[in-house]
Amino acid sequence: MNYAKTAILLAGLTGLFVGAGYLIGGETGMAFAFLLALGMNAFAYWNSDKMVLRMYGARQIGRAGAPEFYDTVADLSRRAGLPMPKVYIIDSDQPNAFATGRNPANAAVAATTGLLRRMSREEVAGVMAHELAHVRNRDTLIMTITATLAGAIGMLAQFAFFFGGSRGSRNNPLGLIGVLLVAIVAPLAAMLVQMAISRSREYEADRAGAEISGQPLWLASALQRLEDTVRLSPNETAQRNPATAHLFIVNPLSGGQGDSLFSTHPSTANRVRRLREMAGGPAPRQREAVVRRRTGPWGRTGPWG
Repeated sequence: MNYAKTAILLAGLTGLFVGAGYLIGGETGMAFAFLLALGMNAFAYWNSDKMVLRMYGARQIGRAGAPEFYDTVADLSRRAGLPMPKVYIIDSDQPNAFATGRNPANAAVAATTGLLRRMSREEVAGVMAHELAHVRNRDTLIMTITATLAGAIGMLAQFAFFFGGSRGSRNNPLGLIGVLLVAIVAPLAAMLVQMAISRSREYEADRAGAEISGQPLWLASALQRLEDTVRLSPNETAQRNPATAHLFIVNPLSGGQGDSLFSTHPSTANRVRRLREMAGGPAPRQREAVVRRRTGPWGRTGPWG
C-alpha cells in the first residue's frame, strides 16, 4: 500500500513540476522543466550522499573504531540481504540516525554519538534495522528525487515571479494567473507532497526494519525514547539545513508530533502502535521494560566504541 501511495505521489509531484513549466512558458517551459529536472536529479544521484555526510561532519569507522556497533550493522545487513554499507558516526549529543547513498552497493548509515550513548543494544539494533530498510527499499534515492523536484518547483516559482509575467508572454497560456499559480500555489503543493512521501516511506521502513531485526519492540522502544530526548538536544546543523530533516529516523528539528500535512515524519505514537501490532501478544510495555532491564542503557554498560 505504501509503495503504491509513494508512486502516486511521485507521479503527482512530477506532473506538478511539468505543469508549472507549462504555465510559465507553454511547451517551451515544459521542455525546460524536464531538462532541468534531469540535470538536477543526475547531480543529486551521484553526489547527495557525500554532501550530507560532509555537512554533518560524519566520520567513517571500521570495526576497530566501534566493534559492537559495526558488528551490529554487519549482522543486520546480512539479515537484510544487503552488502555491508559504510558506517559513520556523527559527533552530536542528539540521539538520531540516517541512511544515505544512491543504491545498496553505495550506501552509508550514520548514527550520532548521542544515540549510541543513550540507547540499549537492542534499541540501537532496532534503529539501524530501520535505516537498512531505507537502503533496501531505495528510499534514499526516492527522497533525493523528491527533494530535487520540490526544489526545482521552487526555482520555477522564482522564475515565474521575476520573469513569467513580463508583458504577458505568449508562451504563458494563462498570463498573470498562471504566474501567480506557479509562484504561490505550486511550491506549497510541492512541499505537501514531499512531506507525504516522507511519512509514507518512514512507515514502510518501520515495518521492514522490524522484519529485518525480528523484534518490532526494539524499534518501538527506541522511538519512544527518541521522542522524549531529541527535543532536549538541539541539532544546530539540522537547524541550518532543514531540508535534510526528512533523512533522520525522527525529526531533528523539534522532535515534535507528526502526521500533520506539514510534518516530515509520522507521529511517534502511530509508529509505535503499528510496531506493537506487528509484535502481537499482551502487555507490550512490560515486554519493552524487560529488554531495558536486561541490557541497560549504554551509560551503564559502556558506549559503542
